[in-house]
Amino acid sequence: IMATLPTEAATDPALVPSLIAAGMDCARINCAHDGPEAWAEMVARVRRAAAVAGRDCKVLMDIAGPKLRLAAVEPEHAPKLHRGERFALVKDLATRAPGDPPGATLAQPEILALLSPGMTIWVDDGKLGARVVEVGPSRAVLEVTHAKEGGKRLKPEKGVNLPGVAVPIPPLTAKDLADLDHVARLADSVGFSFVQRPQDVAWLARELDARRPGQPKLPIVLKIETGLAVKNLPRLIVQGAGERPLGVMIARGDLAVEIGFPRLSEIQEEILWVCEAAHVPVIWATEVFASLVAEGRPSRAETTDAAMAQRAECVMLNKGPHLVEAVAVMADVLRRMDRHMAKKTARLSALSSWPVEALAL
Repeated sequence: IMATLPTEAATDPALVPSLIAAGMDCARINCAHDGPEAWAEMVARVRRAAAVAGRDCKVLMDIAGPKLRLAAVEPEHAPKLHRGERFALVKDLATRAPGDPPGATLAQPEILALLSPGMTIWVDDGKLGARVVEVGPSRAVLEVTHAKEGGKRLKPEKGVNLPGVAVPIPPLTAKDLADLDHVARLADSVGFSFVQRPQDVAWLARELDARRPGQPKLPIVLKIETGLAVKNLPRLIVQGAGERPLGVMIARGDLAVEIGFPRLSEIQEEILWVCEAAHVPVIWATEVFASLVAEGRPSRAETTDAAMAQRAECVMLNKGPHLVEAVAVMADVLRRMDRHMAKKTARLSALSSWPVEALAL
């Protein structure tokens, strides 16, 4: 069980020990948030708590990668957007005039040049969908096509997806390269966000080795988040596993938006099969027990989804106010499912709900 550490993990002395006691086997640090001092403190707390508990708890550090994000939003507390309403992506919010629709800038402003009328974009892991209706030299106007009944608000730092568009951004950003100085020293493995091509894996491997001369090669976890990454998965595995320990994360948040929700169900099965054939461990990730982590109560669908994680080597839970409880419930679910599944093969074990003596007349 992998759990994403919140910022409080660097300051709350009880949080990490509680997570390990509940069943956390691996702590995930998302380098898109916090900073080197907080990361170092989180890692130190994980090492201490694991030693006290007599447990082996690894640390995976995710580099942020070239994820498209909203940068700033105007007005600051923008109204919720509903289907049919419009907003704008702009290079400079200062150019907005009175009466203009809500506006937002992109963390990668050069992406505006890729937009054309009719193109679809998704915001916040697909919670808001919109179609480009007008483009200009410094802005694009979009019309909302998908939003929940009560509307959806634009917020800074929310992810943006452009399905089917080849985004010309290097797989390792300047921030990633700076973060690797700390990741190479602190982590047991590194998560490679938005990896797409074999040469991406080779580049990260070179950067890690340059920061760890004479040390064992740091394992890499390939986060499969785009259609191109799915297409190239066998080549990515050959490139990475040929020279160091390798894992694969089915990062279903961005992947579902990129390839479409109907296709996700099939693709996650195929990724599991390919990785099992290649003897590459898999992490089942994104929105597992999301309601339980956030609200303290899971949906029935989430419980079934969590049980399906038994087919992978690891399941990832994201941060939230009920994370400790979610880890404990996840551990219970996996213990129960271990009787029934070994990876993607049914164990056909004896059923325990109907003992023979209970069936006697």
